[in-house]
Amino acid sequence: MLTRRDFFKNGLWPLGALCLPAAPLTGFDLPDTGPASHKSESPLSIRLKSITPQTPWTLIKQIKVRFRTFHCQGMVKIGSDFWVSSVEMTPVNGVIDRSSGAGHLFRISDSGDKLAEVSIGEPAIFHPSGIDFDGHHIWIAAAAYRPDSEAIIYRFDPDSQQLTEVFRWQDHVGGVAANPDDHTLHGISWASRKFYSWDLSPEGQLRKPYPSPAQLARLNPAFYIDYQDNQYLGGQEMLYTGLAVYKDPKDNKFALGGLEIVDLDKGLPVHQTPVPLWSPVTGRPMTTNPSCFELTRENKVRACFMPDDDDSTIYVYEV
Repeated sequence: MLTRRDFFKNGLWPLGALCLPAAPLTGFDLPDTGPASHKSESPLSIRLKSITPQTPWTLIKQIKVRFRTFHCQGMVKIGSDFWVSSVEMTPVNGVIDRSSGAGHLFRISDSGDKLAEVSIGEPAIFHPSGIDFDGHHIWIAAAAYRPDSEAIIYRFDPDSQQLTEVFRWQDHVGGVAANPDDHTLHGISWASRKFYSWDLSPEGQLRKPYPSPAQLARLNPAFYIDYQDNQYLGGQEMLYTGLAVYKDPKDNKFALGGLEIVDLDKGLPVHQTPVPLWSPVTGRPMTTNPSCFELTRENKVRACFMPDDDDSTIYVYEV
């Protein structure tokens, strides 16, 4: 039987089963092949790297979300439920004011109902990040809604629904994910122009004080999309999804989404591909913010996207 860490890392979810940390693994058994190499690719990573711009995506399900979702940010799937981070902004005289608002973490059933809601952040630090689940905790940041600002890094126990502040950082952290293989935490700045990495203790606390963001930051050499959500794949690889908007000399705009797999040791992408899918409602790229990926029993990639704000649908595709 795979260890719980390998189970989550490889994305091998027994379909329809609730897999919170306290629950026993159910579904199917896989042979015990011993501990994986520190740098070995996970099965999910291998399948994702076979995706190209010509790969066909098949829409298999649409889940209508039955409540107002605001501006969605990140998503993980735990068993059959989705956890989605979102930012609610406060209008002032009819104009959105980015200086105040509220952050949310929603638990959504596979029928689109709201099962739980957790407040994230503080009055001026309320913009939740892209998120990830390490098998025990959901990692999430809240930041001031502007670049080069400040952020609070949290871990959240979905079993007890306890939210714990871990540390604060003097930059906008727009996505955060833990690497349980070597007890590190990884973050991206506004528009993913910078990578950050912090060492964690087994208890999930910072091991040591860190220098300023300018001293710790590693520049991202990839530019064709801005990363919005993240998912640790195992083997020192992080999956990032996002989008960018391009315009021609006549100011015609075109939005393109994509995915990238980044080698965390090198800070370099090892696989990049556009994802030529758009919302049938708004025309936004499917990778506009929340996404999560897993393997099915048939060894297909199953991808879930939630591109539209307020009145949202979760689109489920297979490759």
